[in-house]
Amino acid sequence: MPQLLALSRAARLVGVPRAALQKLIQDGSLHSYEGMISTDELLQAYPEIKLEDAGMLEKTTQIKQEAFGRRVRDRLLPPKEVLAERLFEQSRELADVKTHLKRYHSLVIGMQEHLQELSRQAPEEERETLARLDDWVEQRLQTVLDTQAPSALAVMDDMLRVMSAHVTIQPSRHDFFVEGADTLLEAALKSGLALNYGCSSGNCGLCKARVVDGQVLKTKHHDYVLSEAEKQQGYCLMCSYTAVSDLTLEALEANSASDIPSQELVARVKAVSPLGPDMMLLHLQTPRSHRLRFLPGQTVTLGLPGAGSAEFPITTCPCDDRNLQFHIERGQGGAFGEKVFAGLSNTESVSVYGPWEDYDYKEDGQHKMLFLAFGRGFGLIKSLIEHTMARESANDMLLVWAAYPPNGHYMANLCRAWTDALDNFRFDPVTIAGQNPPQEAAWTVDKLLADHPETCSYDIYLAGPDLYVGPAAEKLKAAGVGDRQLVALAV
Repeated sequence: MPQLLALSRAARLVGVPRAALQKLIQDGSLHSYEGMISTDELLQAYPEIKLEDAGMLEKTTQIKQEAFGRRVRDRLLPPKEVLAERLFEQSRELADVKTHLKRYHSLVIGMQEHLQELSRQAPEEERETLARLDDWVEQRLQTVLDTQAPSALAVMDDMLRVMSAHVTIQPSRHDFFVEGADTLLEAALKSGLALNYGCSSGNCGLCKARVVDGQVLKTKHHDYVLSEAEKQQGYCLMCSYTAVSDLTLEALEANSASDIPSQELVARVKAVSPLGPDMMLLHLQTPRSHRLRFLPGQTVTLGLPGAGSAEFPITTCPCDDRNLQFHIERGQGGAFGEKVFAGLSNTESVSVYGPWEDYDYKEDGQHKMLFLAFGRGFGLIKSLIEHTMARESANDMLLVWAAYPPNGHYMANLCRAWTDALDNFRFDPVTIAGQNPPQEAAWTVDKLLADHPETCSYDIYLAGPDLYVGPAAEKLKAAGVGDRQLVALAV
């Protein structure tokens, strides 16, 4: 009988991104049963499955890790306590299966003996019927005994259950995997989920979640005290617990910017490096116990003593809440921007306030996605794209980046790497003069509509200086793009 697998687990087993399976489901090549996939159909779609087949997934994962500004790290085994618990659970499941098999086998043998006894005592006219029934049982039993060894998928699934745990969130049905020594919260953030949390260090209790099904294990100390009633109901702190088995959690998630509180913290300057003659990358790192919670496309206010403050979009994915990066253009941000270009040392600290803005990212949008960036607007768009990658969206993505030479497309290599790693991503750089923003914005939209006639059916995310964003948005609306499809933000 075919086994049913969750979409995320099936993708890991065959070594492809989840988006690849979603594409097959959309095309009708695979069937989904309430979010589950049959192993038989999966093997038909990927007949050459081998245990070592994970090339596409590993390549995509590496691109994602590099894009998010995290060091590429080897996957670690879970802590020994978690590993021991998972192995114990699997051995207990195996013991239960063996016990049931023995009982069923005894039942079948007993039934055969009973049939033979009935046949000896039955009248002549009934013996032939009983003999045929006995033969049928024997044939069926032999078929079971001759069944081939477990498929590669079954073996891989057992391995995956030891190495990682699959977690499903209620009521959204979003899911993610817990790997290595990650807590539930860390794993959820890396997967692009906006779960509710505060300090992330066990003090505030905002990351409380109820374990509906499965087993968790405390791996980090927390000072927040759960009440006896909460313990009885199965609550735990996601920042301090990890998954031992596959889990179903009941947890709160942020659906809009109004669900994210404004925060104030001090971050350390980790690096300042040029992206081009007129663009600097400012990399800040927050304290471990005070990270910034934000959504893709949001901005924050940065402040320096003696250099005032200025607002900038966060250019990194919310999945890495400690490492905040900003693309700062020469002349942008007043005295603060001048200080960045003059040079900041790793001993300096920057005040961070926010986050602000609501970019209205369509988390579960069904349309193709168009990201239209003008100049430095790419920084904000980059955050949206990396979040989309973290969520392993199946939607087709098109990035059109209009910038002026010679160094306007200052991260073109990263965009080309995304194109190489992702089947559903395309990059279309456009060169403009940078002298007449309204006219150039209109020309860019005309070129976009000519090159991509299906543009009006996309969900469109537009970012850049106001002199470009306003005219581009008006042109798109005049072409038939609806208000619900277009999200625009001047930076």
